[in-house]
Amino acid sequence: MRKLKLQVQMTIDGFISGQNGEMDWMKFPWSGDITNYVREITEPVDTIILGRKLAEGFIPHWANVAKDPNNPEYEGGVKYATTQKIVFTKTLDQSIWDNTEIAKGDLVEEITYLKNLQGKDIIAYGGGEFVSSLIKNKLIDELHLFVNPSAIGSGMPIFKELSEMQKFNLDDVQKFDCGIVVMVYKPI
Repeated sequence: MRKLKLQVQMTIDGFISGQNGEMDWMKFPWSGDITNYVREITEPVDTIILGRKLAEGFIPHWANVAKDPNNPEYEGGVKYATTQKIVFTKTLDQSIWDNTEIAKGDLVEEITYLKNLQGKDIIAYGGGEFVSSLIKNKLIDELHLFVNPSAIGSGMPIFKELSEMQKFNLDDVQKFDCGIVVMVYKPI
């Protein structure tokens, strides 16, 4: 069975964005060590899953980065632009992006189907509602929480949909030169 990983940026007080989607708390530029970490966790990935709201910015952004060999994020742009993407949506009927399919069915059934296909790892990127649903339904095999050295007091959490306690094992912790700490958790 394929592994589903989550990679998400968050504040030390547990939010992935401000109340209105603000992302100005993220630590940039990244240091080389964290860039290498992302390269390592995305190398064995052949499918990216996204919620529609994030896909609308994520897919065009990385497609543009992949067109510019002088961009310092070019390698990541090529990886994200060429990797198969599946956008989970209730509002789109067809994909408007290259290398992208639309999923409109039941989330648990769709993810279970994907995980049972032959292939490499799958990685999930936000938004908050989509990630919350993945967590609530116990679909994620590894949580890579990129904790930025910022606190914002309120915003969008990713654990808000839980209807029961979930337990995780801390698998790894790494501190990076830019100040971000990555904690990797696996469900028990």
